[in-house]
Amino acid sequence: MGFARTCSVALVGVEGVVVEVQADLEPGVAAFTLVGLPDKSLTESKDRVRAAVVNSGSAWPQKKLTVGLSPASVPKSGSGFDLAVAAAVLGACERIDPRVLADIVMIGELGLDGRVRPVRGVLPAVLAAADAGYEQVVVPESAAAEASLVPGVSVLGVRSLRQLIAVLADEPVPEEEPDTTGRPDPALAGLRLPGAATGMHTVGAGHDSGHDLADVVGQHAARTAVEVAAAGGHHLFLEGPPGAGKTMLAERLPAVLPPLTRQQSLEVTAVHSVAGLLPAGKPLVDTAPYCAPHHSATMQALVGGGQGIARPGAVSLAHQGILFLDEAPEFNSHALDALRQPLESGHVVIARSAGVVRFPAKFLMVLAANPCPCGRYTQRDTPCECPPSAIRRYQARLSGPLLDRVDLRVEVDPVSRAQLTGPGARGEPTAAVADRVRAARERAAARLADTPWNTNSEIPGRELRNRWHAVPGAMEEAEYQLERGALTARGIDRVLRVAWTVADLTGHDRPDVADVSLALQLRTGVPRGVPTTIGADA
Repeated sequence: MGFARTCSVALVGVEGVVVEVQADLEPGVAAFTLVGLPDKSLTESKDRVRAAVVNSGSAWPQKKLTVGLSPASVPKSGSGFDLAVAAAVLGACERIDPRVLADIVMIGELGLDGRVRPVRGVLPAVLAAADAGYEQVVVPESAAAEASLVPGVSVLGVRSLRQLIAVLADEPVPEEEPDTTGRPDPALAGLRLPGAATGMHTVGAGHDSGHDLADVVGQHAARTAVEVAAAGGHHLFLEGPPGAGKTMLAERLPAVLPPLTRQQSLEVTAVHSVAGLLPAGKPLVDTAPYCAPHHSATMQALVGGGQGIARPGAVSLAHQGILFLDEAPEFNSHALDALRQPLESGHVVIARSAGVVRFPAKFLMVLAANPCPCGRYTQRDTPCECPPSAIRRYQARLSGPLLDRVDLRVEVDPVSRAQLTGPGARGEPTAAVADRVRAARERAAARLADTPWNTNSEIPGRELRNRWHAVPGAMEEAEYQLERGALTARGIDRVLRVAWTVADLTGHDRPDVADVSLALQLRTGVPRGVPTTIGADA
């Protein structure tokens, strides 16, 4: 009789639970039993492990073999347990010293020939192992850089089961051909690639699109709104006819945002790792992600879901970055209303029969919409032909509760010939705007140093009213709009948040009348005769 144990990690969302993999050999009819709440893909590991062990030159034990995954109450899925199961079996039959395996966490899928294949979620799995006190992990060689992002953990990257056996048995390590198959197929994450009808365009680490705000002609109010949105983390709604530049502005917003901090980078990388969307050769996402789902995306594609253990959706892939919903009224209304909860809480909780998962979802949302189905409602030269009822139905697709959570609303007018061809048509470059945004964020961070918040958009309204006041008399116009019903209680709090962001951008210690007036104009979309530019063009 032989017994051995090692460890692996079960992922529930982006949170990991260390699982003890136990192998027990007893005399009896040869059989292989796997217990501990495994799913279908994990149950199939019995055949993968048996073939991998035999093809790696080791004998398969002809006894009654039982492999247990503890704790048994935690749902376990995926092929990432293969390596740990194989090592525990080899330890039970004393091909490997069982004492060597006890304190090692192993993550990886086995091919039938013994190769170790990469799996999703290596980073959050190693983070869970480190939090549980483990200091040694074994992962596929192609995922070693990702696992090494976790400090205080010794990472061993292996190409095959043969190499792992040799290392643990203190034998010469055989040479193996590197795995050329790359990372897991992104389709495994339940997402389609760009170009598909329900796909998502995602941009993560290392992306250099070459987009610059200087390419945007005119649109001074919209450029100001983009700058304010980036500085304070405020959600943005751009409304205008086709071709006015709404998508151009949204695509240039990620470059205006400050670089991610180390903690933010790890959070974003963990989500993309679980989704199988980490770019090859760049294990750490250090720039703000940009996610632009197609308007035919389902609720599950937006907020997460799927069969079995839920997978992250667009709101989580955009964590610490931009979620751009182009043609927002064309999205399913139920899918749009499902965004209201993550907009407020910064995370999304999904309940499925296999368990409840929690994904981070702190993102900056940008909505873009035409004024009517044909898009010509505000144009004089080409008048709109949509009946009033169609316009009302189209505009009503964006619900009031959703729009009430959007701080900035700007009309994007068509670019005129004079603006397009005249001298000085180009605006400020991205670098200049990004410098102001970075300085504004530093001012806000210094003011919020002893609080749990980092940006103005995160501060609760109660705290704003009690601790951070505007200049006396500056809020009179906003309070008047509240009395006449043009603003809700949530709306006036958001006006004050935006006013603080404008003050941070302009270098004011407290929001004055001009700051609040600009914030009120950006909130309501109603012109109030105040300058709509910040910086060199002001």
